[in-house]
Amino acid sequence: MKARRTMTKEKIHTTNYFDAFIEVAEDTKATCGTRPPSKGDKKTIAEMQYALLANNPYKFTSDDISFQVFADRNDLTKSEYKQAREAFFSKGQPCLRCSPLTKTYGFGIHADSKGRVAIVGMETKQYEQFQKDPKTKKLKAMRMSKN
Repeated sequence: MKARRTMTKEKIHTTNYFDAFIEVAEDTKATCGTRPPSKGDKKTIAEMQYALLANNPYKFTSDDISFQVFADRNDLTKSEYKQAREAFFSKGQPCLRCSPLTKTYGFGIHADSKGRVAIVGMETKQYEQFQKDPKTKKLKAMRMSKN
């Protein structure tokens, strides 16, 4: 008789969306997609997200972006990534609806059918097309104010 091995697997959370479009927050003051400004030596979350998304459209998932920002802010080495990523997603993380790009800097975020994401300036035709596309789920970014 074989002994049964039971493995307890921690729940893995995700921030990924599929075939979805995160529209800018209703109360944004932005009128167009704007590159986040630098604020000193240490890059802001907005700058880090922008660099990853602007330079790599549809290359990364929301989970990839969230973890990479976490890894960079915590100076993790590549050898630490696997274990750190498992620990990071063992609890819920804010999704890109909370991103300063969607709340403050005028970008929508489109997720394709594989969950890979790209930013889209709110002033563009592409933004308007995603808003009108019946096959794409629309979500609003979180409001900046609680009122």
